[in-house]
Amino acid sequence: MQKVYSGTLETVANQLIYLNIDHLAEGIYTLKITHNNKVITEVNFKK
Repeated sequence: MQKVYSGTLETVANQLIYLNIDHLAEGIYTLKITHNNKVITEVNFKK
């Protein structure tokens, strides 16, 4: 079963964004970063 989580950020004060994956289950994940409804970066990672 595939789950999709999404969220929005308010204006970020600096140019660093941290993603804490401590509470994710073991597995392979895909992070998609979008701008104006277009995917500009896609990153796959394994926990």
